[in-house]
Amino acid sequence: MKYRIAIFLSLFLGSIVMVNAQQLVFSEPEKDDARNLNFEILGKIDGKILIYKNARDLHQMAVYDMEMKLVDKLKMDYLTEKGKVLSTDFIQYSDFIYLLYQFQQKNTVFAMAVKIDGNGKKLGDPVVLDTTSNLNFNVDSKIYTFINSEDKQKIVAFKISTKNEKEHAVTSCIFDKSLNLIEKVRVPISMPEKNDFLGEFGVANNGNMVCLRQSGTGQNDNINKVSLLIKPFGAINYKTSNLPINKIFLDDTRVKIDNRNGHCIITSFFSKMRRGNIDGLYYTLWDLEGNKELLNATTTFSEEYRSDVKGDGPQKMAFNDFFLKNLILRKDGGFMIIAEAAYVTNRGNTFNRWDYMNGNPFFNPFGGGFIGTPMNYYPMYGGMGYYPWGGINNFGMMGNNLGNNVNRYYADNVAIISFEPDGKMEWSNVIRKTQYDDNTDNFIGYGLVNSGDQIHFLFNLQEKRSNVLTDQSMMPNGQIDRNPTIKNLDKGYDFMPRHIKQVGLRQAVLPCMYRGYTCFVKVDF
Repeated sequence: MKYRIAIFLSLFLGSIVMVNAQQLVFSEPEKDDARNLNFEILGKIDGKILIYKNARDLHQMAVYDMEMKLVDKLKMDYLTEKGKVLSTDFIQYSDFIYLLYQFQQKNTVFAMAVKIDGNGKKLGDPVVLDTTSNLNFNVDSKIYTFINSEDKQKIVAFKISTKNEKEHAVTSCIFDKSLNLIEKVRVPISMPEKNDFLGEFGVANNGNMVCLRQSGTGQNDNINKVSLLIKPFGAINYKTSNLPINKIFLDDTRVKIDNRNGHCIITSFFSKMRRGNIDGLYYTLWDLEGNKELLNATTTFSEEYRSDVKGDGPQKMAFNDFFLKNLILRKDGGFMIIAEAAYVTNRGNTFNRWDYMNGNPFFNPFGGGFIGTPMNYYPMYGGMGYYPWGGINNFGMMGNNLGNNVNRYYADNVAIISFEPDGKMEWSNVIRKTQYDDNTDNFIGYGLVNSGDQIHFLFNLQEKRSNVLTDQSMMPNGQIDRNPTIKNLDKGYDFMPRHIKQVGLRQAVLPCMYRGYTCFVKVDF
């Protein structure tokens, strides 16, 4: 048992820490931090907590001390002095943070980076990473997508040209930790099928890039063909390998790099019929160095597990509202997937997974990244988006409207499945919850935290018309326990646990709402 716990604890990446014996320290609500504030909790540097805040064209870096007192709030005028900001991304290191952003000036979009210290101040002038010129339209979303390797030693800015329907072009710029350009290539990728599109991208610690080329049975439909594209660092072309998909239809496909073992994992829900009910999980393990398949398997969900997760719906439709949210790797090559039931209703109409264009109904962290006409986006990246691996995006904002009417967002049960290295299911379990909110998804969903010997799921549950922050913990063998109610919750604060951010070994920060103002709480334990 001690061995199992050791494996469990040492393998979860990007974990967040919280336990029951916690002390909560709240920041004071500020008049500028109204309900429609966009924010991102960045982390802790030199004993200060940095939080990026944005409202319209006002960009600020807020600096808090360890008592959550506001030390400084710096205007980031350098972001908007030349054009409208299209996106912001952040990479935190031990002693500084990179802010990656892009803006349009006349007919050119600039991809930029600026280094920020622990006091929220920029270190030097912003650096131009790349540019896209000769645009004959105003860009309303980002063109570049920023990703980084697990060890943060490789930073990539890439864009995709879709002007040629039969051959899209991926331009990728790879930088080292000091923002030195170490590779820039423009690689054509053939798109032989009418409904071909490019899926998720990733970069390994050694600079190798991977992505998925997928083809649907129709627009916003099942995926019936998947190719893994691998571009070794220093190469000028992607190696293409078709993945075997035998008489099944995929949905919500993901790829994740296992740097420790030199592999990548491709996984997806699948159905046995086009637009059919979700039957199980598809899984392929690929050797990146040898460029060969190591394992290809499917797991069909049992009737017992379907009954366990279904909620109030028919058993055959138990997984139809579930979307993949986390994939957590183990040292031995095993892994765990976490999926959540999520859907939206509008005037009594419930949107199904096909309305979300093969993605989650909440957010689109990888949206954009494509160059063509203003509306020339791939099916997977249009409208709504999907959860990234490793947890939800920490960028907080109000939910999107699908129309002019009130949208009600739902987030229900969480399904957890652990797999052995050979792809066999090891165990499964369910966290039961029912959540909904109108016109925002900030207060529903869950946040993952790691208290050392167990993984905690934090989420709100409604009790007497109020949200109560709940903590349920999972042991290495999959056993789930409901912990005592978190203390200090009777002060009128509504928490946003899915935006929680670890800032220390036993310290976390999460946003909350107090009388219409956004504020933040530090949790020590």
